[in-house]
Amino acid sequence: MSQNTRLSMTSSLHDTRYARRTSIVERNLNKSRSAEVGLSAFAFLFSEMLQYTQKRVQGIQDLERKLNDFGYRVGTRFLELITWREKNNRREITVLDILYFIHTTVWKALFGKQADSLEKSTENNDEYMISDNEPIISKFISVPKDLASLNCGAFLAGIVEAILDGSQFPARVTSHTLPIEGYPLRTTILIKLDAEVLLREEQLK
Repeated sequence: MSQNTRLSMTSSLHDTRYARRTSIVERNLNKSRSAEVGLSAFAFLFSEMLQYTQKRVQGIQDLERKLNDFGYRVGTRFLELITWREKNNRREITVLDILYFIHTTVWKALFGKQADSLEKSTENNDEYMISDNEPIISKFISVPKDLASLNCGAFLAGIVEAILDGSQFPARVTSHTLPIEGYPLRTTILIKLDAEVLLREEQLK
């Protein structure tokens, strides 16, 4: 076999392998449905994002706002993906249905488990709370003393707010650390629904 022939065969083989390589936008989204990101990789990535943001803000409130913005971007994209995977484009129309969807399906897809509780405020009719006793996003973060009041859950609040907004349930979502015995990192996501949502809910009854 001549050298030119061997080069031609090698080139053809390379071209065939290149042609078979699938673009990331052509991959089946369901193939990665059960794939999990390593906890250490997630913790490292979140820590790097936090440090990157910290260098570009003026105070704790500004930092939490930036984390919330990052979470909102993630939530917007995640809603599109999980709706396609889990619900076949079925849209929730009641407050309890969308909150239960976040409490179970969304939490399981993000953290491998459902949230620990879903509660309605006894004081305000427009407020609901989703609590996670051991939030992964805060588990491996060491907060310095000068940032002791920082709540990394602002990132998670942004995700929840984006999902609610994208599902036509506009709300103001904030994160609060409310430790209880045995769970010092317990985080509660407070959801305050817009008045238009409550009005629509009444009309559906």
